[in-house]
Amino acid sequence: MTSTEFTGSGTDAGAVEVAVDAARESATRAGGAGIPPARPESPTEPVRTGPVTMAKALNAALADAMTAEAGVVVFGEDVGTLGGVFRITDGLAARFGTGRCFDTPLAESGIAGMAVGMAINGMRPVIEMQFDAFAYPAFEQIASHIAKMRNRTGGRMGMPIVIRIPYAGGIGGVEHHCDSSEAYYAHTPGLKVVTPATVADAYLLLRAAIDSDDPVVFMEPKKLYFAKDPVDLDALREQYESGPDAGRSGPGAGADPRAALESGGAAVARQGTDATLVAYGPSVPTALAAAEAAQAEGRSLEVVDVRTIVPFDDATVAASVRRTGRVVVISEETGFGSVAGEIAARLQERCFHSLAAPVLRVTGFDVPYPAPKLEQYFLPSVDRILDAVDDLQWED
Repeated sequence: MTSTEFTGSGTDAGAVEVAVDAARESATRAGGAGIPPARPESPTEPVRTGPVTMAKALNAALADAMTAEAGVVVFGEDVGTLGGVFRITDGLAARFGTGRCFDTPLAESGIAGMAVGMAINGMRPVIEMQFDAFAYPAFEQIASHIAKMRNRTGGRMGMPIVIRIPYAGGIGGVEHHCDSSEAYYAHTPGLKVVTPATVADAYLLLRAAIDSDDPVVFMEPKKLYFAKDPVDLDALREQYESGPDAGRSGPGAGADPRAALESGGAAVARQGTDATLVAYGPSVPTALAAAEAAQAEGRSLEVVDVRTIVPFDDATVAASVRRTGRVVVISEETGFGSVAGEIAARLQERCFHSLAAPVLRVTGFDVPYPAPKLEQYFLPSVDRILDAVDDLQWED
């Protein structure tokens, strides 16, 4: 992998290059020579107002959760000394000690299995799967034990585990470094599946996930790690810690994150009247860009950010579709057997008499994730979304 392969839009290219260079030098998968020092602008540094990256917000959420609860531990491959390939755990080992933020062997199944033991004994482990496709060796532990433990014990034993997965494309990653695996986890009863699209939601939803007594697969869009929003991290912390009635805060912040983890928490990211674009995680900025382009063409498109795939917020999404009468569902995953297909089916069932056209989808294609130079053709784009909108059986 080379730094020039990371070409996703909406990212800080310099920051991404540093993260990739660190990963190349890491003494793990690539067999590098050693662990590099933390990058100069660590996410742990208290930049509280102005433009804040999603990486910094996630790092702050981890630090605040570890401060609030001594049982929160963070571990995975290179999360300690290195601070993670994308620097999300940067500074945590130095601040909280290597007993609470530490590196593990390259054994994802072992990482997940150890988290089960810790959770049984009253801890709140937060584990990192270094890349989306690296998580597959841990799937047996996740599906057979983490997801089923509460049911197996008749509700007596929770599994307060957060499985952080950097996922999806847009960074030009090589094989096994980019995948959209959300459908595997969404299909597994007992797991909550969350993916933020904004900096504020990254902080709030991760705090809520760590506080949940149920296991949460927290899918972090890699291409948005270094996207910036003007948020105040101190205000977000105060909002979260003041309790469930704190309401909204900052651009793109949705409903209360604790409620979102319990009953679904979709949010209307942009209001419109002619059609609804339903998206989540890395597809939300693309949907918003498509809505902006459509406005120049005379169409008003509403954008709904799903935020929580499981639990799914049927009420918010269906209400939008009933208002507009037309809908396109957008995701980066392959289309067959996808979360996008499930959303489309739910909307068809719930909104049939309000629909002026069939529910359409714009997804990745049904092929293995392509090589870096071809991923631009695989991922949903503004043009592909606008083409789908044009196909919504407009009378004019």
